Amino acid sequence: MDKFHFPSSSYATCISLMVLLVCRGASGATFTLINRCEFTVWPGALANAGSTPLESTGFSLESGTSRALRSPSSWSGRFWGRTGCSFDPATGQLVSCLTGDCRSGQVECNGAGAQPPVTLAEFTVGSPSSSSGAGAGAALPDNDYYDVSLVDGYNLPVLVETSGGSGLCLSTGCVMDMSRACPAELRDSSGEACRSACEAFGSPEYCCAGVYASPDSCKPSAYSEMFKVICPRSYSYAYDDSTSIFTCSGADYTITFCPSLSQSQKPAVANNASWGAEDSGGSGTNPAYTTSSDKRRPWLPNFATGGAVRNLPRDLYSSLLFIFLHSYLVLVCV
Repeated sequence: MDKFHFPSSSYATCISLMVLLVCRGASGATFTLINRCEFTVWPGALANAGSTPLESTGFSLESGTSRALRSPSSWSGRFWGRTGCSFDPATGQLVSCLTGDCRSGQVECNGAGAQPPVTLAEFTVGSPSSSSGAGAGAALPDNDYYDVSLVDGYNLPVLVETSGGSGLCLSTGCVMDMSRACPAELRDSSGEACRSACEAFGSPEYCCAGVYASPDSCKPSAYSEMFKVICPRSYSYAYDDSTSIFTCSGADYTITFCPSLSQSQKPAVANNASWGAEDSGGSGTNPAYTTSSDKRRPWLPNFATGGAVRNLPRDLYSSLLFIFLHSYLVLVCV
């Protein structure tokens, strides 16, 4: 019986590590929003129906600054950046924004969504995983699903990266300046954003509406294919799921506005990917996106920390960490 009487310090360590292992995926996610643009961005956040709003639904983010928001363990919603916001000089009240405006009349969006055209970062945190293929009674970790969408158009380059999760946990986003490649018929009145074909023309075939409201009937258009060539990991139209949605488990997320590659990082990335139309030599292909050999490599370095490309896949790293902690628990607690 003596082996069940361990020192209080060891007991505390044991309990702490057990809580870490059991509760890591049940504590929600931290979203860190970083502004690397040369101008102020006013991020907006909108919780989907049935999800609790985050602590802030809109705020100011000056160039070079960041802010973190914590979600509940089960949450879904979206983030975006507003640009060119103007304020009443007498009251200091927000009047309107050039792009991404939520029309709340305040810095906080208070449950209002973004007006297109706008680049969206979309998340579902803590969605129950399918137990198909698992042993009877097997408990699988909840998955997060995330994407960067151009379905409502484009107003800012956006990058989403993961940290601390298990699974493939790939980075995604649209890092190219779509406004420079935007066809005249899609360019918005501000000249700073690019509309979707649905918003520009309102046709059911572009909006996947009416008789086109299914994956079988709504196909990519010439406009959505252009978006896809420039930003191959982003949603280009409503049914672009198979190449645009990503999964991870127990991760935190960094959302970077105006990410950029440093000169020292460009050659390493160029060996594995063509960065949109300007870097692809007109081929419109992206080997990093389509080849299986690259699927476990991070798509971009971690701009938030300045880290280089990681050598270990995230799922392997997480597995090794779990084995280490499990072994430690056995030594300390038994």
